[in-house]
Amino acid sequence: MKRYSRRFYVHQRDQSRLSAQEIVPLVIDLIHPESVIDVGCGTGAWLSVFYDHAIKDIHGVDGPWVEMDMLMIPAEHFSAAELSKPLPVSRQFDLVVSLEVAEHIPQERAGAFVDSLVALGPVVLFSAAIPGQGGTHHVNEQWPHYWAAHFSDRGYVLIDCIRSEVWQNDRVEWWYAQNTFMFVRHEYLDRYPLLRSKLMATKQSQLSLVHPKQFQLVKGQEGAQKERIFTALPKRISRRVRTLFASLMSV
Repeated sequence: MKRYSRRFYVHQRDQSRLSAQEIVPLVIDLIHPESVIDVGCGTGAWLSVFYDHAIKDIHGVDGPWVEMDMLMIPAEHFSAAELSKPLPVSRQFDLVVSLEVAEHIPQERAGAFVDSLVALGPVVLFSAAIPGQGGTHHVNEQWPHYWAAHFSDRGYVLIDCIRSEVWQNDRVEWWYAQNTFMFVRHEYLDRYPLLRSKLMATKQSQLSLVHPKQFQLVKGQEGAQKERIFTALPKRISRRVRTLFASLMSV
């Protein structure tokens, strides 16, 4: 995976913590975890919120480029590892978290990455960038059904229990609101009656949704790209192209 800069982590940890403060209580209400591991934890923003909720058995895993002085969790609760390879963690946790990480894993390693996640626990809070989302070193952007198939092959079911709760919450970054699901090992569903009821309400045909904020972002980028093209053309040609484009759009 590509190394992120210190500046990136400073910006990212504040965004992540605000989102976590909204989503973590929802997750706790659903499964009441006593231990949590975050694979691709960055500086540990999400884990720090679980810690604030009296869950002290936490562990974070991310690349060796994460600087220790930036961690938001105790350093002894962090392990450095290459996420596209088997992880150096031999125990299980009540909850496995991996948010906006899987898109950084090459497609040929996607199955092995899911293997690493399910080896760590029976419940996974998961999100991954969808096609066209964009971002640094996104090498495997996929629709949710792609990841659901990987988890299903390993005995886990997808439950869409987070998105409707935070879809319009401005404190939650749109990529979390758009992409976050829970995957649960099928035989564990009886332990979590709230999750079982959420599974019954999950509409498997409506997983691939695009958040309005992403739509607006993409449209804005397209508009900016068109403007750069128009600007690069000679003025006479640019006027004609603008007029032609406007007429086509009005049809």
